[in-house]
Amino acid sequence: MANRNKLNPAKNKKPTRTKKGGFRIIGGQWKGRKLSFIEVEGLRPSLDRVRETLFNWLQADIHDTKVLDLFAGSGALGIEALSRGADWVQFVELNSKAAGQLANNLELLGTKQSSLITGDALKYISNNQYEFDLVLLDPPFHKGIAQKVIDLLTTAKWLKPETLIYLETEQGLELEIPKHWQLLKDKKAGQLLYKLFQVSNLNAA
Repeated sequence: MANRNKLNPAKNKKPTRTKKGGFRIIGGQWKGRKLSFIEVEGLRPSLDRVRETLFNWLQADIHDTKVLDLFAGSGALGIEALSRGADWVQFVELNSKAAGQLANNLELLGTKQSSLITGDALKYISNNQYEFDLVLLDPPFHKGIAQKVIDLLTTAKWLKPETLIYLETEQGLELEIPKHWQLLKDKKAGQLLYKLFQVSNLNAA
């Protein structure tokens, strides 16, 4: 009798397993809580030490803020903001598997102070009408996305003065930063470069 598995190679293939990683919440009400994320291309949760430094920078400014977490991925940045007292976080993530796991994590935490959109971050910037106090930007590396995001934000009517913008990129990436974005803090960690800006006069050249 013929080997039917050989006649139908698809039956010989093992089902693809979804790989998961993990991260922990550094501080706030959920300090020490461990959560999972889906390992997909381009998704890399911000390092613990990077998040710790960022939220040390933000400790006087995070409470009661409205936060936009673009390229949310695992949601580590936005979840950290919620844990530390942010009033609301809007998550935006294109990958449906990553977004699904993020939705599960938000449900596990029992938070009612967030919303998740599965969609393109660039389109969101163009279509958004809501104001935020803090914008978290951790776009995929080596894809030329960071400059596109900066250019769109520069002309976004909803970006108000005093808004804080966090940007995480690979080292060596040359970017054109708007003159009305004041650099407050910057630091390196391995191959990462991360910076905190504050928007000043939107009418500046």
